[in-house]
Amino acid sequence: MSSGPQPVAIGIDGNRRVSGLLQTPRDARACLVLAHGAGAGMAHPFMASVAQGLADRGVATLRYQFPYMERGSKHPDSPPIAQAAVRAAVGEAGRLAPGLPLFAGGKSFGGRMTSQAQSESPLPGARGLAFLGFPLHAPGKASDERGKHLSEVKIPMLFLQGSRDDFAQMALLAPLVERLGAGAALKVFADADHSFHVPARSGRKDAEVRDELLDALAGWMDRVTG
Repeated sequence: MSSGPQPVAIGIDGNRRVSGLLQTPRDARACLVLAHGAGAGMAHPFMASVAQGLADRGVATLRYQFPYMERGSKHPDSPPIAQAAVRAAVGEAGRLAPGLPLFAGGKSFGGRMTSQAQSESPLPGARGLAFLGFPLHAPGKASDERGKHLSEVKIPMLFLQGSRDDFAQMALLAPLVERLGAGAALKVFADADHSFHVPARSGRKDAEVRDELLDALAGWMDRVTG
């Protein structure tokens, strides 16, 4: 049983506050602090479906806006500002969901800003990081430079990635995850793109892929918490 998302305010510093949405099922056994991608905010249908799907699986979520999205800008924040927002959101989740194991991550840009924040200084209480389409490089500019900081992350990581993701060639991402060691896991979704959309010829529907993703994510959190 899950209640709907409840609005919250998250203070980043003395000058900045951003909006959040806390969704907590009655049987919650963990909480995921979920950051949005670069082009759409926390209320995007994909974000909402992930939050509802996790609630159905007994996982609470705190979605939140980055400051630029809160202002209605199309230009993402600089990494220090984005990382400050991540850190504030994780701290707020710890206050709003006391006693629940905390995880953090997000879609694309949001996931990368979360991992950068963790690599700089451990996020308070975070047990693991989950990435829904890690943006290893820009489309057509294959490189693993954006993943170098991941070696500084000392908590478990889960990479949920489409095999047709233009932002992460599997030939680069898979070896990177392997180099990170036993604490990092990669789950690949055949035929899915960066938005986890699959073409009709795949014989599957987007909703099926999303269910598989959510099952994998919830199961991973259970294994991390034991």
